[in-house]
Amino acid sequence: MSYLTNTLDNLVHQTAFFNLTVGNFVMIIVALTFLYLAIAKEFEPLLLCPISFGMLLVNIYPDIMLHIDQSANGVGGLLYYFYKLDEWAILPSLIFMGVGAMTDFGPLIANPKSFLMGAAAQFGIYTAYFGAVAMGFNDKAAASISIIGGADGPTSIFLASKLGQTDILGPIAVAAYSYMSLVPIIQPPIMKLLTTEKERKIKMEQLRPVSKLEKILFPVIVTIVVCLILPTTAPLVGMLMLGNLFRECGVVRQLTDTASNALMYIVVILLGTSVGATTSAEAFLNMATIKIVILGLLAFAFGTAAGVILGKIMSKLSGGKINPLIGSAGVSAVPMAARVSQKVGAEADPTNFLLMHAMGPNVAGVIGTAVAAGTFMAVFGIF
Repeated sequence: MSYLTNTLDNLVHQTAFFNLTVGNFVMIIVALTFLYLAIAKEFEPLLLCPISFGMLLVNIYPDIMLHIDQSANGVGGLLYYFYKLDEWAILPSLIFMGVGAMTDFGPLIANPKSFLMGAAAQFGIYTAYFGAVAMGFNDKAAASISIIGGADGPTSIFLASKLGQTDILGPIAVAAYSYMSLVPIIQPPIMKLLTTEKERKIKMEQLRPVSKLEKILFPVIVTIVVCLILPTTAPLVGMLMLGNLFRECGVVRQLTDTASNALMYIVVILLGTSVGATTSAEAFLNMATIKIVILGLLAFAFGTAAGVILGKIMSKLSGGKINPLIGSAGVSAVPMAARVSQKVGAEADPTNFLLMHAMGPNVAGVIGTAVAAGTFMAVFGIF
């Protein structure tokens, strides 16, 4: 009888119920909320589904992220090995290659002025940097947090890893990906506040056709110029342009399909679940995380506003030929931010088609955020 009692007692105490804290329950609720947003509301489900599930797993079974040094048998948890690929900047770089293979840079090539709006949208990054310093974060932590303003998850992870800020990498990555997912909610009020209905109704001229030679030369030239000036951007900008070269050269269709489909989705699964698994209650529920989430939101809002304001200035200078709404697409959330520009423009005039025009600043924003990360690395002497 005692054997049976001991066995049942051991089984009961092996369940997670006896080990969960109040914080774990809070994080489980957060994970389920994210799952709801991903599935029911379709807010970037490819990102939120794996992130929220990783969050759920680590708060039920913390050892799934067990560090190899803390393991009795020298074997770490499953998601610990996924996370090491984030720390080594492998997964963020592969994500960039996939984005390059999926994205048409033609609108940016056809309208080089888009680079200005993409650059303006990075204003939120530098605003967040000084805000983070004012809140008590050290320089490197502030730089890592500020990249959230570009709405670029992979770059946020890349910079935090390179600057050695792995202790806040989880909150930074979750904040960045959360704001990427919430672009359709956060951006429209800012865009409408800063523009008039007349400006939102502006119809832009059709973009000029871009030749195949231009599309092939663009990734090569950008790689040479940007990486010569900021060599530390090579892992991101280089992979972005390599993926785009696959797409445009027309002779490696198999590589294009792999980079933009199978490989991209495998990397998203690994990166998403490992990022979610950094949000254990102990690591996530603290004042530093709250500050990071607030700073990220402010950075994203300032970046959106700066892009729209520059769009308004360019609209005035062009005699009303540029719709300021496309400036909001200068953040790096590709192609969601461009779709939001299209949606807000179509609400003012259903016959207005801004998507291709907005893709120019959107692509420029991806490059701009990578350049901002490279600039911070150069400032801190990271190679």
